[in-house]
Amino acid sequence: MPSATLTPYSRDRRDAISSRFADGNRPSALTTTVPREYVHRTAVSEVFLTNWRRGTADNWVVSAQWPRAHCFYGPVNGLHDPLILIETIRQAGILLSHVAHRVPLDHPIIWQRVRYDLSPQALRTAQEPAEVELHISDHDMVHRGKRLISARQEFRIVCDGADLASAMLDYSCHSPAVYRRLRGKYSDLALANSRTLPLPEAVPPRLVARERDRDVVLSPTDRPDRWQLRVDTSHPVLFDHPVDHAPGMLMVEAARQAAQAATPGLTLPISMECTFERYAELDAPCWVETRTTARADDGRRQVEVGVEQHGKPVVSAQITSVPTP
Repeated sequence: MPSATLTPYSRDRRDAISSRFADGNRPSALTTTVPREYVHRTAVSEVFLTNWRRGTADNWVVSAQWPRAHCFYGPVNGLHDPLILIETIRQAGILLSHVAHRVPLDHPIIWQRVRYDLSPQALRTAQEPAEVELHISDHDMVHRGKRLISARQEFRIVCDGADLASAMLDYSCHSPAVYRRLRGKYSDLALANSRTLPLPEAVPPRLVARERDRDVVLSPTDRPDRWQLRVDTSHPVLFDHPVDHAPGMLMVEAARQAAQAATPGLTLPISMECTFERYAELDAPCWVETRTTARADDGRRQVEVGVEQHGKPVVSAQITSVPTP
């Protein structure tokens, strides 16, 4: 497959599109999302990125828009969901791998580590969708020949003109042949999905700051600090399209929900770091455990979350939360 290239609208292209509108109805600016294929999404409604451009050398600026309402990453108490930030980082990393670093579209992008630290005040919602800018720099680029193998990206993120967060993403890129070797029998998408476990019961949604059972990703056990991961492959956001393993955003959501369940009251995760050790398969249970590591007088809590399968670590997360403003 040839490498992908996406170019923001040129002035001539904008003028050509604008000229199609009747006099008096020409928009002063045109806004659209990037093609869904460039962020590995099937539903256009789940694409948050709107454009990209080169900044200085090895630096990029990616723009995004966050909706005022979303079926899964919706605002709570007047604050945008912090995990829409991670989904936006995910999309930006994939976009740049294709359009800036010429990774073919059929090459899987695999996370090693993702982190953010944010300012809660900048999450406040307004009467219009939030306009977000991600200022991204490339580091530790590893190539095999001309092909990108792995990279680390650093983010400075601005929301409606206010500094929102700093973030980091480590990822690797694999050709389809290499991915098949890594995944073995699990590379057969149909087979992997045919072996998905029955969906276990959900913990009460209020325990994890959710409103519907469908959005709960934890199932109770006989311990208050341990849960089984609920893997609902019919979920329209977490499983936007069929995949052969539990996706990264499901694991991040499980860590967030576990930290919430382990912390009294409604909380806001202002800092999160997730490290991905191995794939979480669909045919065996994953277990999620928490440990509170620190408490502060201002209500700040630090929680460690571990996800394991077959007795081996899958994901580890460190989350710092504060009471929701």
